[in-house]
Amino acid sequence: MRPTRFVFAFLLAMLACSPPVTSVAAQITPRERAQVDSVRVLRDLSALADDSMSGRATGTPGAERTRTLLVASLREAGIEAAEPDYLQSFTWPRGTGFNVVAVVPGRDTPDRDVMVITAHYDHLGIRDGEVFNGADDNASGVAALLEVGRRLEAEPLRHTAILAFVDAEEEGFWGSRALVADPPVPIESVALDVNLDMVARTGGTLWAAGSYHTPALRPILERLAAEAPLRLRLGHDRPNAPEGDDWTFQSDHAAFQRVGIPFVYFGVEDHPDYHRASDEFERIDPGEFVASVRTILMGIRLLDAALTLQAAPA
Repeated sequence: MRPTRFVFAFLLAMLACSPPVTSVAAQITPRERAQVDSVRVLRDLSALADDSMSGRATGTPGAERTRTLLVASLREAGIEAAEPDYLQSFTWPRGTGFNVVAVVPGRDTPDRDVMVITAHYDHLGIRDGEVFNGADDNASGVAALLEVGRRLEAEPLRHTAILAFVDAEEEGFWGSRALVADPPVPIESVALDVNLDMVARTGGTLWAAGSYHTPALRPILERLAAEAPLRLRLGHDRPNAPEGDDWTFQSDHAAFQRVGIPFVYFGVEDHPDYHRASDEFERIDPGEFVASVRTILMGIRLLDAALTLQAAPA
């Protein structure tokens, strides 16, 4: 696949350039429109990180139970399937994996400038008799994406949003690679990937990576940082980053970056429970997690408002 360059613009004259406002709700700021159901999102996180899911390892009954929960939640919210019965199967070296893929059509431009929002639902399973529930990694991103999906279904973006709960991230990003290789919309219409991976254990700080590779994202994310309900920092997306590791190829957004599609990765820095059996729901601060979900939803709405697409000349 030949990579395509995408260009973003922050529309300072957004109201002049957008279709006429037809409702009071459409005039509400992104922050006011970023309210979430805190009880529901915490309930989802608790269910995903429960022992009954057996650590959600790819190819296990626990992963199947997780998919059943996700599909039921999407159906209950009235969110359309983007694949038959929501499931996209793919092969990987040890068997078959399944992405769960849904779609919320855009209200203005449903067929172009599509935003893909990803979160991997798999984790490490059971090892030496211990269940690795992966509450932060990545039940948090999955619960956040479910809540984002419900909010977008209630108030769609201008552009179409693909909601992709991907499998086999822990095994080498097989699910996101399969999604990019066989997307539910033409890959040329995808303008941005927003990836959610470990978004609960913030310690008061959430990170947004990606603007180093796509500088036009920076003013949008800086506005988000100024309005967000918790501290948002930009970084972790370049070699020798002063803040620490370069996360460019450390989660599912890497599959999009490799084919020239910009990304924004929301995540937290590693903590002592990362990839340990102690990554449990009880170690998550509810207020921090809800603030993180609200920030992500704000960011998605700001990115949608600013999104334009220009393919590079052949």
